[in-house]
Amino acid sequence: MKAMILAAGRGERMRPLTDLTPKPLIEVGGQPLISRHLERLKQAGVDEVIINTAWLGEQIEEYVSDGHPWGVKVVYSREAKGALETGGGILKAMPLLGNQPFWLVNGDIWTDFPFARLPERPSDCAHLVLVDNPPHNEKGDFALANGRVHTSGAQMLTFAGIAALKPNLWSGYRPGNFPLAPLLRRAAELGRVSGDYWPGAWHDIGTPERLQAARQAI
Repeated sequence: MKAMILAAGRGERMRPLTDLTPKPLIEVGGQPLISRHLERLKQAGVDEVIINTAWLGEQIEEYVSDGHPWGVKVVYSREAKGALETGGGILKAMPLLGNQPFWLVNGDIWTDFPFARLPERPSDCAHLVLVDNPPHNEKGDFALANGRVHTSGAQMLTFAGIAALKPNLWSGYRPGNFPLAPLLRRAAELGRVSGDYWPGAWHDIGTPERLQAARQAI
């Protein structure tokens, strides 16, 4: 089983902290975010992790190395300093990911979601984990009904940045700079996305205020 950790972002809203430290190496609960991800992915049965890097990527590679301390194989998809956004970054890493489904985790979140709940072979082109809307995303991203993800509904939820994905989600897309969200919305409109609601802890470490809130909560 392979997983990908998105770790290439500049972290503009986290400056000046991210001027010297990439977001995935920021500590929450006394542990860098990326270390916790690797530890828990291994526990869930992941053998190989692909990490995309751009801003301060050399620090991430120096810290994680080949993944041996966590018992997983780690390989890197290196991007230019401007990064390719989420959708383009995953497409660039596709030769490393292969043609089988893989798990995806944002490098700048903290959660107690058990990754083993993700399907290894999703029947749809995407399976998303959704959480309650945080204050910075009150309108939410998707609705969930009977295990199916929709772009609208009575109760909107937030995409947690955790998913099981099939490479065919990128069918028809060319290499370049583009986000993942439009691909997911398009697939959801076509009825090709399943989902799971997680009521547990989840923190998006996107600003200094959110970082402080996560540290206090954890």
